[in-house]
Amino acid sequence: MSHSDRLTVTRLVDGIPPTALVLLGVVSVQVGAAVAKQLFATAGAIGTVTLRLVLAAVVLLAIWRPSLRLDRRTLTVVVTYGVVLAAMNLCFYAAIERIPLGAAVTIEFLGPLAVAVAGSRRWLDGLWVLLAGTGVVLLTRVEGGLLWTGVLFALAAGALWAAYIFVTAKLGTATNDGKGLALAMVVGAAVALPFGVTSAGTALLDPVVLAAAAAVALLSSVVPYSLELEALRRMPPHVFGILMSLEPAVAALAGLLLLGEHLSLAQWFAICCVVVASVGATRSAKR
Repeated sequence: MSHSDRLTVTRLVDGIPPTALVLLGVVSVQVGAAVAKQLFATAGAIGTVTLRLVLAAVVLLAIWRPSLRLDRRTLTVVVTYGVVLAAMNLCFYAAIERIPLGAAVTIEFLGPLAVAVAGSRRWLDGLWVLLAGTGVVLLTRVEGGLLWTGVLFALAAGALWAAYIFVTAKLGTATNDGKGLALAMVVGAAVALPFGVTSAGTALLDPVVLAAAAAVALLSSVVPYSLELEALRRMPPHVFGILMSLEPAVAALAGLLLLGEHLSLAQWFAICCVVVASVGATRSAKR
């Protein structure tokens, strides 16, 4: 991508409100997760997430062509982001390998929900968080019979998601374009690669798997992480955390439409709680 093309992309993103950037990222990452789950039979969960990170790193490097000349502070942020990113995705994919996508994202959401509770100073924000939390609890309870290892992996992914929110904000202030993200993705790919090779072996080289993984990389990494990074440059982390309460709803819908994971009336009610909370939080957030 030429310099003028990168400028065009940057101007286009700059014209989109940060709230819309977050919502676009939410939809993209959950559609990508649903597509990725269909690769598990061939490449396994760890192999799939490894391919996703490696291919995303290749795409971002081609787009941004970052320089390796970084000051010590920026390098620390980039490496930390990459490690957290890899660990979060490895845990999340291990979770959705064992439990339904909607349930995994619902449990994982406890991480950003904790960020929202800790960061909010307004009683109305607390009300929206409480409503979102009610939806999360309801959605989790009606699933029933979840494999405990899947729950533990989802909880670990949630804790890492909370850390990811703050690290992404730091990356957004330490860099002014996507070059830092590209380098961080390389770090994440390097962390995941040994696990992926050990787990999947030669399946990682299958042309069909590579093609599907490329789509997953775009949907689950390149697009959402780029959008989230730009959004966090323009909004505080606790507001970002509240907006991410849409994740369980979008994940459940993606599971229904792409994976055939049907929802009960109780689940739909739980999803409505989360959606209303997200809309309310968006409307009441400080400019």
